[in-house]
Amino acid sequence: MYGLKFSIKSFFLFFILSCSAQENEKTNYLSGNQSSVEKQELVLGAERTELYLPILEGKKVGIVANQTSVIGNTHLLDTLLSRGIDVVGIFTPEHGFRGDADAGEKIDSSKDGKTGVDIISLYGKNKKPSPEQLQHVDYMLFDIQDVGARFYTYISTLHYVMEACAKSGIEVIVLDRPNPNGHYVDGPLLQEGFTSFVGMHPVPIVHGMTIGEYAQMINGEGWLKDKVQCSLQVISCINYSRYDTYDLPIPPSPNLRSRAAIQLYPSLCLFEGTVISEGRGTVFPFEIFGHPNLPSEKYDFQFVPESSYGAKHPKLKDQKCNGLKLSEIGEEGLSHFELKWLVEAYQDFEGTDFFIIKNRWFDILAGTDELRKSIEKGMSIEEIRSSWENDLEKFKSQRRNYLIYEE
Repeated sequence: MYGLKFSIKSFFLFFILSCSAQENEKTNYLSGNQSSVEKQELVLGAERTELYLPILEGKKVGIVANQTSVIGNTHLLDTLLSRGIDVVGIFTPEHGFRGDADAGEKIDSSKDGKTGVDIISLYGKNKKPSPEQLQHVDYMLFDIQDVGARFYTYISTLHYVMEACAKSGIEVIVLDRPNPNGHYVDGPLLQEGFTSFVGMHPVPIVHGMTIGEYAQMINGEGWLKDKVQCSLQVISCINYSRYDTYDLPIPPSPNLRSRAAIQLYPSLCLFEGTVISEGRGTVFPFEIFGHPNLPSEKYDFQFVPESSYGAKHPKLKDQKCNGLKLSEIGEEGLSHFELKWLVEAYQDFEGTDFFIIKNRWFDILAGTDELRKSIEKGMSIEEIRSSWENDLEKFKSQRRNYLIYEE
């Protein structure tokens, strides 16, 4: 179910874990009966209602949710209300409660048309719930599908929710979901001076953690303001291995519409910090890239970005671009952060304004200015990759303290 597929490697890993019939115990997440492990069926954290509904009975509950917050075909909000849970507020991240707003688009607070529950936007000026917005909340449920990239802002929303709840004495329960890019850890780590809403923590571009594991790391590393500790519990998935292929049943945002786009996103998102189109405004966002000034002999996939769903004002709107279509590579899946396309596009670009540096946007996305400078110096891909290897090894060691699922 939910598009779970097993490779030969993941099958043998799963077989070993099944024989032990044990899940890695953590003191700060809720464990439950794992006896169903022999069924080889993925059970999401949200589906394990027997673990968290009893806690919420008679309490006032806030939920951090969007269109991916479903149990089967039913939204988490509807499930909670049908079970008599008093949901007093819906807190929504970038792209809104329905997940149809453009990247960066202002999201207004409102009411859910179906249930009448207040919707509080956590994107724009109000990125962190205020004490007033939390004054009637006893527990906060966080259930959003992430994609495992540092600059995907749902983990930034997670940070601010944990911070606000910690200061208001509210427990956060994270309903865990698989990370479709959880099978590898790669890319430069965010350096001091480059912190923003698209990068709040000193982690690599691809961190290889589920949202529940990441929440544990935020707490454990003291990343919340004033080093406050959030009362946190994670409802883990059953039968999840980070080496299994997990195809998301619902697009997590308007421009990640396919398995290919989700796999390519960590590598192609840096094009947002350049003059190159990353495919927004086409039917292949984050599956293609291109620009009118790239040579058509090599970049032989032509496309024209247009105002469309998820991209009202796309880069290079109405201009014919020469590019590459990478859909097949994305379908097969990546096992590393791919630098080749970025480096070669820079070398092949006919012009001098490749990087967007006026607002440091490329450097902010990369989490460092070293990557841009290395590319401009003409360093090889191997040399660039070696520059972050030591940091990666330190991070992997640090990360092991917070993993719920076996590596």
